Amino acid sequence: MAQIKTLTVLGTGVLGSQIAYQAAFSGFEVTAYDVDDQVLEQARARFARLAGIYQAEKVSDAAEGKAEAALKNLRLTADLADAVADADLVIEAVPELLELKRDVYRRLGELAPAKTVFATNSSTLLPSDLKDFTGRPDRFLAIHYANNIWVQNIAEVMGTADTDPAVYDAVVEFARNSGLEPIEIKKEKAGYVLNSLLVPLLNAAAGLLLQGVADPQTIDKTWRIATGAPSGPFQIFDVVGLTTAYNIASASPDAGSQAFAQHLKENYIDQGKLGVATGEGFYKY
Repeated sequence: MAQIKTLTVLGTGVLGSQIAYQAAFSGFEVTAYDVDDQVLEQARARFARLAGIYQAEKVSDAAEGKAEAALKNLRLTADLADAVADADLVIEAVPELLELKRDVYRRLGELAPAKTVFATNSSTLLPSDLKDFTGRPDRFLAIHYANNIWVQNIAEVMGTADTDPAVYDAVVEFARNSGLEPIEIKKEKAGYVLNSLLVPLLNAAAGLLLQGVADPQTIDKTWRIATGAPSGPFQIFDVVGLTTAYNIASASPDAGSQAFAQHLKENYIDQGKLGVATGEGFYKY
């Protein structure tokens, strides 16, 4: 398995843009794909904001011009065939909808060269849910990132029973070369390590809200003061994005999750309040 040098990221939302920028910042040639030019214009603005954040927070040697230089390593396109034509690795970061992801992999399998490794950034779906739609299950696995990637710099790598060990090792090395701490998952687990710990917290917070026990600000304050955590669960929801939270909750058969999905739709999503990305969610930014 050759070393990964070129990366394509499918999806330029909150996390997809961070994945692409972090790799470009680390010296990789990166192509960012999204569905049309209008969405790509929004992506350009996200990348510019990320450059400013890296510079302001002095990530690595960003203060020496590296943050701006990273933008030159980023190419944007709305042509999927063009996006994957020379990719060593494709990371899929499209919405958490099973059929949408499966359709993406059907198309990818036809368009990408034989050398290309596919990786899903899904936070809730198992790679085994998708592997049979890739056309190359031996070159497919999951790599999962945390939001604010430049600070919470982990990359959870999880294969399936079909993943070639050499492919797994190459993706672990790619993560390390991207300035991240690889977390090697030994067996498939929905939610990996991070979300297996985080999701129960978020679900509990949603339950407290829907039951009328406390409002989001009180729940967050309690968690921050009592545990020393920098953010409460509703602040985390805003960072993750309320559309993502809605997609995950609405796909769950649990009645409480369904109720929370409806609460998000009626009170936030329908009003354009999607979290940090739009300047307002549970909080204003």
